[in-house]
Amino acid sequence: MNGQNRNDVMPGLTVEIVLKADQKTGKLTKGIVKDVLTKSNTHPHGIKVRLTDGQIGRVQKVYPN
Repeated sequence: MNGQNRNDVMPGLTVEIVLKADQKTGKLTKGIVKDVLTKSNTHPHGIKVRLTDGQIGRVQKVYPN
């Protein structure tokens, strides 16, 4: 799953996100979703989430539990 569909992203899942500061380099940060911030069903750049450590970014990869 690529993280562009809101239905694929929910609290408790392990994901890789790209932080705003890392968008140019594409560096990914791995963490666990705390909150889903995007309201629309899809987003071409990835659903925006807040991780349990407080970092916010767009989901690039979803790991199955």
